[in-house]
Amino acid sequence: MQDSPKGLVLLSSWLVSKGYSYELQQRYRKGGWLKSIGKGAMLKSRDSFMLYGALSALQSQVNVNIHMGGRSALELQGSTNYLQLSFPETTLFVPGRTELPPWFINNKWDSDYKVFKISILNDDMLGLTIYRDGEIEMNISNPVRAMLECIALAPTEFSLNEVFELMEGLTTLRPKQVQELLENCKSIKVKRLFFYFAERAGHSWFKYIDQTRIDLGSGNRSITPNGVLVPKYSLVLPKDLVE
Repeated sequence: MQDSPKGLVLLSSWLVSKGYSYELQQRYRKGGWLKSIGKGAMLKSRDSFMLYGALSALQSQVNVNIHMGGRSALELQGSTNYLQLSFPETTLFVPGRTELPPWFINNKWDSDYKVFKISILNDDMLGLTIYRDGEIEMNISNPVRAMLECIALAPTEFSLNEVFELMEGLTTLRPKQVQELLENCKSIKVKRLFFYFAERAGHSWFKYIDQTRIDLGSGNRSITPNGVLVPKYSLVLPKDLVE
């Protein structure tokens, strides 16, 4: 118990699987070693409420399909160092029907967050990588998946210009990862915008992507009202992103 990472949420059902009975857990709480933070969830008494510790517990102890993605994942991996974007919350992603437990929703963690119930890939586990913060491990989106997630949230959550700035910073993406995730992506809008932004940014890795293996659908997609048509990708975009 003392060796568990600082800030890691300890779920009662998981502790039972490790040999700590409910009775023993109750004894630990009464003895001041553990504190309850909601039904079925505890922290070591001196630990603070860390969002990373909660995410790690959901992922590794009860296999909830949740991860940090989008701009937050790019930030953790050093891709937004020189950008000042208006997106202060940690962006979390879950498949549409995922229900998060009350102990997660009702507690105040050390970081504000917003949960997006979207699924843009046929394989929800594709494009995740392990991120370590001290002793805590959790799954986050790799830079390619994070970029796709940013595009999926635009222009509702933040502007297309901000998304393009993020794309400009992704100079070292691996073409194999880009190819794999674009082939697995089920959003026509996301794929077309990814291609347009990558081409506009002039990234060297872009020429290695085989577009013939990626379904870009048919017909125009209007991303903004009163915009300008980009014929190559059948996108209607803001004038300042086309000129």
